[in-house]
Amino acid sequence: MSNQHVIDGLNGILADSIVMVQKLHHYHWRVKGRGFYQLHGMFEGFYDEFAEVTDSVAERILMVGGAPLASLAQALELASVKEDASVPDAQRMVANTAADLQAFRARVRAVAQVADDAGDRGTVNLLDPIADGLDKKLWMLEAYLAG
Repeated sequence: MSNQHVIDGLNGILADSIVMVQKLHHYHWRVKGRGFYQLHGMFEGFYDEFAEVTDSVAERILMVGGAPLASLAQALELASVKEDASVPDAQRMVANTAADLQAFRARVRAVAQVADDAGDRGTVNLLDPIADGLDKKLWMLEAYLAG
């Protein structure tokens, strides 16, 4: 595996992370109804964490000799997570976020495997805790949706 496969994978994660930050801000600003206070705070916590992921992943791309994507248009083109300009109800926002986190986690785990195959332990060490954090977020969202 070449470094380029790792760089491409990391740019895909970066794209998803950028879209997630915006989408989570949108949900944070627009959530209403039952559970407002908890969901408002949860979305804020999530977008803060994704902002950190965005920065860490972009820096890792540079560290392995790549160039992080440079525009929102590039992020939208590469992202598997899609924007949501609608204003769904709170339950749908949580369900949408859970689906996005599942897709994001799958991408993170796949890129971690590519990095592992390439002998890039630094990238694996960056991505494993991100995937583990997504596991916990998904568990919490699924518990919310079950109630």
